[in-house]
Amino acid sequence: MTPARLVIAAAALALAGPVLAQVAAPEAAASAPATVAVPAPVPDATLGERLRVADPYLEMHTGPGRGFPVFHVAERGAWVSIELRHTDWFKVRTEGGQLGWVQRGQIERTLTEAGGRKTLRDVLLDDYLRRRVEAGAALGRFKSEPLIRFWAGYRLSDTLSAEASLGQVQGVYSGTTLWHVNLLTEPWFDQRLSPFFGIGVGRFNNLPNRSLVDAAPVNASMGNATLGVRYHLSDRFVLRADYTLYSVFLSDLQSREFKAVTAGLSFFF
Repeated sequence: MTPARLVIAAAALALAGPVLAQVAAPEAAASAPATVAVPAPVPDATLGERLRVADPYLEMHTGPGRGFPVFHVAERGAWVSIELRHTDWFKVRTEGGQLGWVQRGQIERTLTEAGGRKTLRDVLLDDYLRRRVEAGAALGRFKSEPLIRFWAGYRLSDTLSAEASLGQVQGVYSGTTLWHVNLLTEPWFDQRLSPFFGIGVGRFNNLPNRSLVDAAPVNASMGNATLGVRYHLSDRFVLRADYTLYSVFLSDLQSREFKAVTAGLSFFF
């Protein structure tokens, strides 16, 4: 068995658990009455929470930004309640009724009613995790030749997504088109820098230049294994880099392996 097939087989075993869970979920729910799912925004758990000031003072601005002046300070030991969040700014109310905006860094240094430090998840990830459809483009190298790739995907769950990809390689001696569908898993989906890996199947089409003698076109099935990483720039844009190992099955007894590296930008909506 070639190294590429070993990599693909190992990735398939790693993905089997999430896939079976996805398949079993509808069967478990079959006996429940049918309902119409209505998407709703994910509530922010921090709203309404009471926090105690731990710094010498808490600066309250007139608006959600450093350009707005500080008009009031809450002293150490005072209690404030969170009423609204706007990116990394929080609108809070003191026990005396003062309303103002506080920067995230100071909120994270307050204490909860239980006495622990207040922790906040990145708002960019909160917004990103509500989205399901992804599209993107990337540039890279296929062997030693330039590669351009486009993809579209759908997030099946927090850790599992399906993706279709189309790539074009324009080499010196031939042109190659490759398309494939992948199943991707993202174990640390709630981190801003998040690795992922996946496996897929597709087609490999290579068309030699007419100037080449005795060069025959190739149209064959292929499998692939992908390892990559995402970095969240905003609620909609994500930087992405991939390393992919392709195995092209030329016949029952012959296959060829190709490596590709790409980097690009994803857009979620």
